[in-house]
This record gives sequence, C-alpha cells and structure tokens, in this order.
Amino acid sequence: MLRLWKWYQNCLSTHPVKTQVISSGLIWGVGDIAAQTVTHSTANRSQHRTHAVNKELRISWRRVATTTLFGLGFVGPVGHFWYQGLDRVMRLRLKLQPNSFHFVSAKVAADSIIFGPLDLLIFFSYMGFSTGKTSSQVVESVRRDFLPAFALEGGIWPVVQVANFRYVPVQYQLLYVNFFCLLDSCFLSWVEQQQDAPWKQWFRDLLTLKEQKEQR
Repeated sequence: MLRLWKWYQNCLSTHPVKTQVISSGLIWGVGDIAAQTVTHSTANRSQHRTHAVNKELRISWRRVATTTLFGLGFVGPVGHFWYQGLDRVMRLRLKLQPNSFHFVSAKVAADSIIFGPLDLLIFFSYMGFSTGKTSSQVVESVRRDFLPAFALEGGIWPVVQVANFRYVPVQYQLLYVNFFCLLDSCFLSWVEQQQDAPWKQWFRDLLTLKEQKEQR
C-alpha cells in the first residue's frame, strides 16, 4: 500500500492533471458499482415488504461507464483546477493566512455556493441525457432531485470540506473529496431512485410557496 501511495505521489507531481482525471474516473466508477448495489438492496427490501419476488443484482456496466466518464470528463479536470485556483485566490488575491479560520471558512463558503450546486446540476443533467431522456424530462428530473439533494448534502459537505481545507495539502484535496464521493454517489442514486417520494414533494411545495410569496 505504501509503495502504491508513493507511485501515486510521483504520478501526481509529474502529471498532475492526467493523474487527477484518471483517479477521479476510477473512483467514480467504483462508486457507481457500490451505488447500484445499495439501490438494489433498498429495492429488494421494499419488495420484501410487499411480498414481491426479489431480483438478482445485475450491474449495469453501461451506467458504470457513464459515471466513469463523468469522473474523467468533469470531476477530474474541473475539480483539479477548482481546488488549485481556489487556493491561489485565497492566498494571493485575498491575502488570507493559510489554515486560518477566515481562510478555511472562505473556501468552504465558495465551495458550497459555487462548486457544490454546479456539480449537482451537471451530474443530474448528464445522467438524465445519458439515459436517453428528452430535454423536458431532464428539466423535470432536475427540478425533482436537485433541491432535496442540495439541502441534504448541505449539512454534510461543509463538515467534510472543513477538514479538507484545514488539514489536506491542496494537491490531494480532490482525491480526498473523491473518496467521500464513493458515499455520495450511493446517496445520489438513492435520491434518484426515490422518484416522487413524499419528502421530495415537501421540498417542491416549499419552493413553490417561496416563489408565490415573491410574486406578491
């Protein structure tokens, strides 16, 4: 394991972008396999309550490939330049002391307000189009899934990122995040599986009520 870590460090120092892209793709692919397993297990428990026949787990390798491409094409390159650029802005432009309270807080705020929502929006849109949905169907899926996912993740990712920005060197921050994405991909798959669950309807009703108040 130590030899593997040293090999990764060497690759990261020699080819930083390429290494982040490949590692992100691999981790997201593994995360989707885990997500499909969790989703299958959840569905089987629901079928057991209704006395339906449990289905055998069959991994959708097409979906694994699709998710891997998301890691390769978006998370890897965009995440690399996001964390590097964010660090430079905080240190060089805003002149914040590294690892200080204001430094970490500003990073967490920027990540939660900018990168987090963008990542969710692109993920749900990309996964929708990759399954053959039309533009209107993708819009409806995003409206259904984005707000609940954003609200629930909003209570988790800031805590994860506090530790990330405080203790993890910037070159390893995307790798740190990607390992948490193993769990996150399971969560996002579960959110997508819930379809029109009552708790999702509550979020949509809350958003509709807010829009109505703003129009008055």
